[in-house]
Amino acid sequence: MRTSAPSRTSRAFMDGPAMQAVCQMAVQSLLKQEEAFLASIAHINKIILQPLLQAVPDDAKGKDLKKLLQLLNEKYCALWDWTEENFKTLKQNFSQSEPSLSIDHIYIIPKRERILELYIQYFTSFTNFVVVQGFDRAAKLTSAHWKTHKKTLKPFLADCRGEPTIPIILHRVLHEPFRNHIDEYSLLLTKTSETIGKSMEKMQMTEALNQFVKLQSYISQALDEASQTKILWTSLGNKFVLSLCNPERRLIEDSNNVPVLMSTGRSERILLFDDILVLLQGYEVQNFDLKTVWVDSTQPEKLASDTHSLRIITPEEEVFLFAKEPEQKVLWLWKLNQVIRQRLEGQRDFPLWSKNEEAINPPTSRFSTYTFRSEGRFKNATYEGDLSWGNPHGQGTLKWPDGRNHVGDFKMGKEDGFGICLVPSSSEDGYDCYKCHWREGQMEGYGICEYSNERVFKGYFKDNLRHGFGVLETAVTDEHPFKYTGHWESDKRKGYGVLDNSERGERYIGMWQDDNRHGPGIMVMQSGACYQGYFHMNKMLGPGVLISEDDSLYEGEFTEELLLTGRGKLTFQNGFTLEGTFSKNSEIGLQTQGVLNTASNLEDYRTTRQIQLGADEIPVEKRWQGIYDQFQWFINSGCREGTEEFYLGFHVQTSKELRKSQEYLFCQRENEEFSGKIQDVLKDIWKFQDPDQLQCYLEKAFKSSVHPFGKLLKTLVGVFQATYSGLGASKHLLDMAQEEVKYHADRIWGFYRDLLNVASLRESQEILRTEKQEQRDLLDMPASRKTTELPENKETEESAILSSSSFILPLILPRFYPELSMLYLVYHEREDALYWQGIVHLGFFSDIKLLEFLDVQKHFWPLKDISLTTNQRLSLVRDRCFLSATECLQKIITTVDPREKLDILLKTYKEIETTVSRVVGKAYSLSMDDLLPLLVYVVSRARIQHLGAEIHLIRDLMDPENVGGMYDFMLTALESCYEYIQNEQSKSSQVP
Repeated sequence: MRTSAPSRTSRAFMDGPAMQAVCQMAVQSLLKQEEAFLASIAHINKIILQPLLQAVPDDAKGKDLKKLLQLLNEKYCALWDWTEENFKTLKQNFSQSEPSLSIDHIYIIPKRERILELYIQYFTSFTNFVVVQGFDRAAKLTSAHWKTHKKTLKPFLADCRGEPTIPIILHRVLHEPFRNHIDEYSLLLTKTSETIGKSMEKMQMTEALNQFVKLQSYISQALDEASQTKILWTSLGNKFVLSLCNPERRLIEDSNNVPVLMSTGRSERILLFDDILVLLQGYEVQNFDLKTVWVDSTQPEKLASDTHSLRIITPEEEVFLFAKEPEQKVLWLWKLNQVIRQRLEGQRDFPLWSKNEEAINPPTSRFSTYTFRSEGRFKNATYEGDLSWGNPHGQGTLKWPDGRNHVGDFKMGKEDGFGICLVPSSSEDGYDCYKCHWREGQMEGYGICEYSNERVFKGYFKDNLRHGFGVLETAVTDEHPFKYTGHWESDKRKGYGVLDNSERGERYIGMWQDDNRHGPGIMVMQSGACYQGYFHMNKMLGPGVLISEDDSLYEGEFTEELLLTGRGKLTFQNGFTLEGTFSKNSEIGLQTQGVLNTASNLEDYRTTRQIQLGADEIPVEKRWQGIYDQFQWFINSGCREGTEEFYLGFHVQTSKELRKSQEYLFCQRENEEFSGKIQDVLKDIWKFQDPDQLQCYLEKAFKSSVHPFGKLLKTLVGVFQATYSGLGASKHLLDMAQEEVKYHADRIWGFYRDLLNVASLRESQEILRTEKQEQRDLLDMPASRKTTELPENKETEESAILSSSSFILPLILPRFYPELSMLYLVYHEREDALYWQGIVHLGFFSDIKLLEFLDVQKHFWPLKDISLTTNQRLSLVRDRCFLSATECLQKIITTVDPREKLDILLKTYKEIETTVSRVVGKAYSLSMDDLLPLLVYVVSRARIQHLGAEIHLIRDLMDPENVGGMYDFMLTALESCYEYIQNEQSKSSQVP
């Protein structure tokens, strides 16, 4: 019984003797075909191919032709050898294992891929020979040979009509046997598959048959293309043939066959090859590599509506093709797109043209190489990279013949994004290397530039010029080493900046204009002297203040060389003052006429020493605006994703190759908790609004190398170090420094609030979109379930009262602390020296003697805390009383946070009260009179060095909300103890 699907019984039958019989017949037929084919090609090789190879000369006329003929012979022999090898194997298997033959023995089925490859290679070499008129030229070169061997050609003329020429005979003989053999393969597979019902073997045969049918189409199309191309070369002039003809190139379409016209209106011819598009205008030839050709079929508005146009786009020009009929436009559009796609893929389709398969258009974005020739910035440059609609777009590399090259991101034909540009130096050997952000072909945004003279600039650019904040530094080995940290405008220093002149050992802190020191400024010398005054185009002129290394102070007029001239007042270290007119004499030095005042007092002396520079003359809000501006612009732009690198510096590289070659540009980000993407930052800021969570989040953000706050803080710390470390560690700059730290905290807090507003706006937009979707969903929901929930207000009362002093300052202070604490140390060096003498003096006292010396009431003495050994006396034991309070106070140097320091001070007070309460046997609150002597005792035993610097740092940086409270009370008490101990060196006579 026959069914649409074979039963197991019928399938088993087909797999058995019947299938073997079918395979036996197929193998037997294949053996006969292969035997006849091998005999035919062996005869052709002997009679035609080998004599032809020997007859074509190796001289200048036949050299190129001989190479093509040798390649044809190579592919001929390869196909011959392969067929012969399989024939022998098939014949052996047929004679030895005839009863067990299977479909695998029909080798053209399992080995069809190799057969297809060999035939494609042969016909490619054959058509290459045809294209260059190889048989015509070979016939001419070997005409003498064929005249003497006419008999050898007679067997090949039997079925020829008329009087065939030698070129026609050679053409037929070297391709028809192979073409016919493929036809025999197809016929064999067709007959064999017809005898088999539905089975796996039939599927295999059908698949193989389809491949050979496609090969037939390929051979036919390849021969037609070669014939049309040959005809084209014979019809064109020698000039065109010499410039365009090569054996591998094939003509795809000709405007003489399918008419199209160019927009010029001139007489022209348009030729489409498989690799180039050629425009012939008179004697001019213009060709375009198809890898860099795009075809736009949309109708431009400026053209008439009844035209059928195609816009041909290349990297440097556009050409319009016009067809009279829509069918002509469709044909050219289809062929152009398919040939461009095949050109990009690096291989032709198989078969070459197939209308049954869906046509796939070439990608608009592609990787290619192009050399610019037109006038412009890219003239003579070779671009290799991503292109889109004729423009460099994506990642790529530009290389000029003079050594310039640019590698990076492009957008619509211009450098846009991150890029590295190398420019040969005009004055020295080497290159200037620009690693920057680019916008519309110009450097704009953050960049790092390494110049051939070993100078390095890190900062911001605009319109290819240094603009905004930046740092320019020379190499240590430079003849005139320096480092400038500050602001730029149009490639010149302008605004606030700091210049370190290593050669002269001085630092300038102040204003600039047109690359010159101009306006209020401070000079700090290596000797320790400081000058504050006004500069005019790099010259120090007019009134100013000079503090020498011994703290002598001059206030008056100056010259460019910091010489005292004109009216002024000189205050010496001992407090004496000299006021009058100063001048310089080349023979005797400085001269003055004035009044010397020897009436000195300590208060005047201290006032002179404590003079601070810069705070009033250079307001803190004018110092680093270039840094803040970048951040503010980013926020004002709406924190657009993809621009954070442009505004805030590097954190993610767009190319792995660039990252490998410039690894030092990027921070090490092992275990990085943040992605650095602004959308993630805004989500976190919206998410972590609870004070405790926010504090933890910001603490991590400030330590991050990719978070915007981490980058901002890193830059601020860098300029702080550039200003106040080394030469800048001058006690006269303390007010400037601590003022800057507090200002940084205020600005960062403001930026946080701005980012929170942006995050809130985006969250509101998201909620609105969600609500609209929910409203659409509610239309289909029962009325009883329709409820409205308001979004949760995440702004708590507790977060609303946060401030920069209480929240941001403690988080950022550790980064500024090393330089800031050094300034406090040098500022309070004398007071701390006096204090330490008092500590040493009080350290000689035993606990009992010290408590008695400080007039501590005896009923507060914790004598029970003193445990004695047999050889100790109570009156000699030290460091036993109020031990818990002493150890608590010593922790004040373990933190940099003023708030935590105040907490430790308050805990110290509570420890003192706890000890007193235990001694008196009841809860006891200490009055100020009782507390001060006890606190002096604890401070003297704690032995905290540089306590004055610690106290003043706390006082300057503490939260203003703590002024007048308990913290302020305890800090005032500690200040009183500090002053008391300072004066104790005068009581040395009372040392026991």
